[in-house]
Amino acid sequence: MTQLDLAAGLLDAGAVRLSPREPFTWASGLKAPIYCDNRQLLGSPALRSSIAEALAQRALEAHPTLIAGTSTAGIPWAALVAERLQLPMSYVRPEPKKHGMGRQVEGPSTKGHRVVLLEDLISTGGSSLKCVEGLRAEGAEVLEILALFSYGLPAAEAAFAGAKVPLRVLATFDELAQCAEAKGLLAGDDRASLAEWRQDAAAWSKARGGA
Repeated sequence: MTQLDLAAGLLDAGAVRLSPREPFTWASGLKAPIYCDNRQLLGSPALRSSIAEALAQRALEAHPTLIAGTSTAGIPWAALVAERLQLPMSYVRPEPKKHGMGRQVEGPSTKGHRVVLLEDLISTGGSSLKCVEGLRAEGAEVLEILALFSYGLPAAEAAFAGAKVPLRVLATFDELAQCAEAKGLLAGDDRASLAEWRQDAAAWSKARGGA
């Protein structure tokens, strides 16, 4: 599966929707020209299998000894990849539970393991990096974060660089925009509007009445 193939799959499955002229409102109150729900991909067996295979091939390049998934959206992808690679799997919350055992990392101990962390979507990267901190606190070496898709926001790139953890994605924002344009899903200055949003999401939102 190429990156453009995945970008097309995201659009065809309705996992990513673009609407620069009538923006979505995110939970934070920000207005955005894009909305992503990669859980839709789980409903397409062929696409799901192709994505899992692509993730497994890329994860294998890092030579992990354990696959982890972010709670909750990264869990199914981690399970599919761990099965293909015949490796143990854990999952990680951004914060420890406030009851029971108070665990942040669930499943087998990750201490001493070389871990690839699976994520479905990268926006600012904050929750993913909290999961990295949880794994490191347990004694794991986090080799990289492997994600299906990233908005490519500058704040996320800076956050991952600061945390010294590599990020790889199967499909980038630029590839998605290119694919959407080829499919006739963008018109006029929509592509420029998307680029403006990615450069300064806060200013783009404020100009349209968002937070």
